[in-house]
Amino acid sequence: MSAQADKAAALKLSLRTLDDPPSLPGWNHAELADLLGDSVRTPAAVLVPLVRRGSECSVLFTRRNEGMRTHAGQVSFPGGRIERDDADAIAAAVRETEEETGIQRSLVRPLGFLDCFETISGFGVTPVVAEVEAGYTLAPDPREVAEVFEVPLPFLLDVANVRRSQIDWRGRRREIYEYDFEGRRIWGATAAMLVNLLRRMEAMP
Repeated sequence: MSAQADKAAALKLSLRTLDDPPSLPGWNHAELADLLGDSVRTPAAVLVPLVRRGSECSVLFTRRNEGMRTHAGQVSFPGGRIERDDADAIAAAVRETEEETGIQRSLVRPLGFLDCFETISGFGVTPVVAEVEAGYTLAPDPREVAEVFEVPLPFLLDVANVRRSQIDWRGRRREIYEYDFEGRRIWGATAAMLVNLLRRMEAMP
């Protein structure tokens, strides 16, 4: 088995199983207590899409349109709020992925969950990790998505590629995580969810 395949297998073993979905509060709840208090978080879900090609595996991301109301221009996982017609977080994440990227839901196979994460914009996000068949065809919604791209999984699982930095946000210094891949900055909630994955794999304190 290749090193990439080993890492992909370890990733799968680190996930919460499909019959054990996470619930709020998110693992970062205490970090946002001064900003959001105990206000009700809007339920949302994202897909963490793994694309396997032979022994190689990558993770698919989107870059949000600059005109979006929240998190404009940021790299993110496809996803959004959980709607009334969605059966659960998995259904919401798969639906949003199809709407944003054009990847058909028949090509998506959910594997498990990461822990819930709370955003500064008031969302309580359930990350759904899934395999996406490599033969997918893109048809991104230009109103929401400026770009769809992949990053090799080993790059994201190498803790040497994760940087810690601080920003000033509403009067307080806050720690954030970020990656820099080929000039693309992956930071904020998206990077934090990847850090949660690394911690679940016991690769990062």
